[in-house]
Amino acid sequence: MSKSIAFKTLGCRLNQYETDALASRFDKNNYRIVNYDDAADVYVVNTCTVTGQADHKSKQIVRQATKNNKDAVVVVAGCMVNNHREKLEESLDNVTYFVDNEEKSQIFDLIDAHYKGEVYHPKKTGNSIFSYEAADKTFHTRSMIKVQDGCDNFCTFCIIPKVRGRATSRPVDDILKNIKQVIGFGYKEIVLTGVNIGRYDYEGIRFEDLLERILELPGDFRVRISSIEADGFSKKLYELFRHPKLTPHLHLCLQSGSEKILLKMRRMYTAKEFRRIMDDIWKVVPDFNFTTDVIVGFPGETEEDFQETVDFVKDAGFSHIHTFKYSMRQETRAARMSDHITNKLKAERSEIIRKLADENKENYRRSFIGKTQQVLVEKIDEQGFARGYGEHYIPVKFKADNVQRNEFYDVRIDRLEVEDEPVLVGSQRL
Repeated sequence: MSKSIAFKTLGCRLNQYETDALASRFDKNNYRIVNYDDAADVYVVNTCTVTGQADHKSKQIVRQATKNNKDAVVVVAGCMVNNHREKLEESLDNVTYFVDNEEKSQIFDLIDAHYKGEVYHPKKTGNSIFSYEAADKTFHTRSMIKVQDGCDNFCTFCIIPKVRGRATSRPVDDILKNIKQVIGFGYKEIVLTGVNIGRYDYEGIRFEDLLERILELPGDFRVRISSIEADGFSKKLYELFRHPKLTPHLHLCLQSGSEKILLKMRRMYTAKEFRRIMDDIWKVVPDFNFTTDVIVGFPGETEEDFQETVDFVKDAGFSHIHTFKYSMRQETRAARMSDHITNKLKAERSEIIRKLADENKENYRRSFIGKTQQVLVEKIDEQGFARGYGEHYIPVKFKADNVQRNEFYDVRIDRLEVEDEPVLVGSQRL
């Protein structure tokens, strides 16, 4: 009987890409992929360490791994291992293997050797961070494509350069080959991901040049850009959004609307430059969707600084905001700063941004009533509604008459319906 394996992924889309690739390889080699809550022979936890909360959640999930099979092989992988390996080895006694980011692509070889009674030593090769096979079967309708890893920005609050390493770009031909393969598998949406993809640079090919080559590939698919920093790319990117295959949405990371705080964070842009980028893209695509990240309670953030962020968020109208309460990460410069903000004040400021984000989200989505979205269907629910996302990365549902998963449908938006979050409801255009 084949072995069963379960995966749990925390954090970013880069982690999701890596888990998808790993799961696909196990599936091709006759492992049964099961839910993490079910009994399994192997559990793989792909961790996140970007905040203290992420650390806590990762460890909590690892401890739950053996509740349904005390003899299971448990693999803890990724950023938290790079950041806290020795502490984890001391505190997590149910873990069989700890695997860092540089070794993560070799988890199949590690487990395969384990069941053959062999000892496998992962090879730390320079290309191992990109040594993932194209994922055939994944946990998502869209296919993540890793184009870059690591970061050289060294923001004062961020631990990522330590756990992901310096910025490295994947060879262009490897990326194009990967995309052709997943299009061949039937994927209709490609999501470009990495740590700092705007700084992609391989042998003089910048991110905009890579994107242009991807858009020239034949096939019925669309391209979405994952989280990106507001620096490093040129106006050529703005013009590429005229291409019908490139979705009009960016998760553009703001972090703060205060020029003083941005400087303390060592961000590579000013608030004025950030807003100028938004305005330039809106000139190309007027209803372009911007989502963002905001950190509240950074050391030294005054009421005036916070109000500048509130004003920026109101004016920019981001349709979704990931709000983070500043979390101290050891070995970062921000940890050594004075004037740290109390948890109570951080919670209050977080709630203000959250409420404002909810208002922005509803207003933006309501603006699409009467318009048409091209929806990639992800599932059909129990009520017979097809659900998916339009090209602007907004959730849409419509009555599923002869509708198939992983296909595009033009949907006229009729109304906004508030469920757990605002969802656009429409009817299929024939």
